[in-house]
Amino acid sequence: MGSSHFKNGAYQKTVLKNGLRVITEKMPSVRSLSIGVWIDVGSRNEKAHENGLSHFIEHMVFKGTKNRNVKQIAASLESLGGALNGFTSREHTCFVARVLDDFLEAAVDVLADLSCNAVFAPANIRREGMVICEEIKESLDNPTERVHDLFSETFWGNDPLGQPIMGNCEIISNMSRHLMLDFYRRYYVSRAVVIAACGAISHQHLLKLVKEKFYFSEQPPLSEAPARRSKENQIHLVRDKNQQTHMCLGFPGIAYTDPWKISAQALNSYLGDGMSSVLFQKIREEKGLAYSVYSYNDIYRDCGIFGIYLGTDDKKLEQAFDIIMKELNRVRKKRITSAELAQVKAQMRGHLILSHESPTGRMNRIARQELMEGTYHSLKKIIHKINQVTEKDILEAANLILDESKMAVTILGPVKKEAIRNVG
Repeated sequence: MGSSHFKNGAYQKTVLKNGLRVITEKMPSVRSLSIGVWIDVGSRNEKAHENGLSHFIEHMVFKGTKNRNVKQIAASLESLGGALNGFTSREHTCFVARVLDDFLEAAVDVLADLSCNAVFAPANIRREGMVICEEIKESLDNPTERVHDLFSETFWGNDPLGQPIMGNCEIISNMSRHLMLDFYRRYYVSRAVVIAACGAISHQHLLKLVKEKFYFSEQPPLSEAPARRSKENQIHLVRDKNQQTHMCLGFPGIAYTDPWKISAQALNSYLGDGMSSVLFQKIREEKGLAYSVYSYNDIYRDCGIFGIYLGTDDKKLEQAFDIIMKELNRVRKKRITSAELAQVKAQMRGHLILSHESPTGRMNRIARQELMEGTYHSLKKIIHKINQVTEKDILEAANLILDESKMAVTILGPVKKEAIRNVG
């Protein structure tokens, strides 16, 4: 099996002849390693009648393979003191193991078995469909989760990015094995797979194991359609009997490869990332209007959302919203101070370096870099980019992103329409 190879310090990448990519970053000071099998598929790849399939398949691989039953899978790495898990996002599916370096072979064997040998037994599909429906119901009962799903639907409209990752119970309950296998065969292909490992790892040893254990179809990978919002500048009110009103508002953000990405992250740090942020200080500490308020950057391959979340009493919503809009308007018109910029940069560097000390955090980063860009950015390079951000950059990012004509708002709670006349 032919391959191409690249090395940059502790980082190494090999692309096998079938297109499967193996990337590693060695951390000499640790005894553990995190290894993930990343598949370039998520809920945005699903048609309406397939919604929830990526997440369903992520569940199903743990329910039985050609070599292991569900109990053997559960005990496979736990019995070695390790951990095995999986997750699904709007763009990716990942199966991840964390073990001591002595157990790399066991981890690779289990991960290969899960991702290549799942049997999708009809009885297990029915049973796990019931489990996922309970997971969906739990999410619906949690307003802080539900409002974000509702907001995605409000923001993206009919685009697949507006679909919930878990789907809905009607679709999940009627999911057929044929549909599941067809989806698996379309997307679990070698050129859509990245195997990433960080920690006490030997690249060559992992490469040998991957060649022995993993096999995927070599058919060309499928790509998602470009994201398109069906409507802009809209407000969606969902009334319920919760004690608190939850609001998400947001604007079109930036894509993963956008040159404004670091500046947008700096804008997010300034506005709502942490207790020292402007929105937290103004809304919670100075006015006592909310327990939870924050901003966030959802960054996808070709687009993004710059969002703000707030949970408050319905009678305080309009006042809190006014403060948010006032601060957004301020950051569009006036540069932040040099002291505020220094704090933002220190926070960004600190978060980055702390996550870099974790094998799992580092593994997640290099895998996303590979899937999104096909390249590697060192810690030193990212810190250099952070250090280059200026007050003007944040001002320009704010004006680029915070366009009220494209803003969407979702409100979930007991609030009445007349109480939100000035919202949105």
